Amino acid sequence: MAQVNTKDFSTLPVGRLGLIPLQSCSSLGAKVNDWLVKWRAERQYPGMDSFAFEGYKRDSYIIDAKTPRFGSGEGKCTINESVRGDDIYVMVDVTNYSLSYPIGPYMNLMSPDDHFQDMKRVIAAVGGKARRVNVIMPYLYESRQDKRVGRESLDCATALHELIDMGVENIITFDAHDSRVQNATPLHGFETVQPSYQFIKALLNNEKGLHIDKDHFMTISPDEGSMNRAIYLANVLGVDMGMYYKRLDYSRYVNGRHPIAAYEFLGPKIEGKDMILIDDMISSGDTIIKIASLLKEKGAGRVYICSTFGFFTDGLDKFDDAYRKGYFDKLLTTNLVYQSPELLEKPYYISCDMSKYIALIIDTLNHDTSVSHLLNPVDRIKRCVTNYMSQHEK
Repeated sequence: MAQVNTKDFSTLPVGRLGLIPLQSCSSLGAKVNDWLVKWRAERQYPGMDSFAFEGYKRDSYIIDAKTPRFGSGEGKCTINESVRGDDIYVMVDVTNYSLSYPIGPYMNLMSPDDHFQDMKRVIAAVGGKARRVNVIMPYLYESRQDKRVGRESLDCATALHELIDMGVENIITFDAHDSRVQNATPLHGFETVQPSYQFIKALLNNEKGLHIDKDHFMTISPDEGSMNRAIYLANVLGVDMGMYYKRLDYSRYVNGRHPIAAYEFLGPKIEGKDMILIDDMISSGDTIIKIASLLKEKGAGRVYICSTFGFFTDGLDKFDDAYRKGYFDKLLTTNLVYQSPELLEKPYYISCDMSKYIALIIDTLNHDTSVSHLLNPVDRIKRCVTNYMSQHEK
């Protein structure tokens, strides 16, 4: 990835770069800012002193913006410096459940709706003065409600329309639950980015003795919805893949849905093979733990659970128990969403830092240059595996 950092962009910046990470995304935003400050301080261009590069090198690209609340719980946004002509990137983690605000004598935990409203307040405070407004929303708001079954709301599409109507040019998200939701905004930029390279890099940096080949390694999808992720990694790594599907009992209902009769496996033999069990999100974790236990029953070697978003809505006790029972060896999720201090201390947990990747995307978009080479990390994954295998052979 160093080649991208040091290259000379052939275009001028769209505008002076500005980052507005909301409080929900402040930690990740600070890391992204540090990368941008470092790279731009090292760059040299002919005519760097011209007005076209005004504000190109700064000590910080973070714009001073606040989203306070009134005593009634209502909110507003105040931007305390000029953003006229800037290329603004608003960053928000709509799933950050660690924040709260007062309503009278009570404290109210912030929901995804609250975070989304705060982001809209920031865009409204910009007031059309910026040259371009871009939204970086790692977990796409309401992405689990992206299609209609019966008389249901289409919340994700509605939210995307709201942003476009407010003047947002580009929406950057990660591992959208169903990327086809971008059909709701066909005339505006929408990118759903996969963290495949970061998973492989973090795994190989933390684990020894892996053999990434068809005889010793494979990828597993826990259901039909994650097949594309498992197939992509299997193709890039040159290994086999397998998947589980749920066999439902359509003869009866339990709590409003058909119960699961059994989990069925499709794929080659897995005995003795190490494997990546990959999904887009871990909510309660029941399904992923169940699949990991079934893999171990079939004689799997080391099982590495990889998920872009780790929500752990039922806590971590069940993961502690599964780890003690040997159902999985490591758990990898990204820092795109809130990570509790308890999670970061777990001996089985590996955090995949996405700040450098986001900074690369922002830096490239600010120069109005194609990001296609960043969105397809095949070469970087293969180079990472090759380096690992050569070191292992020594």
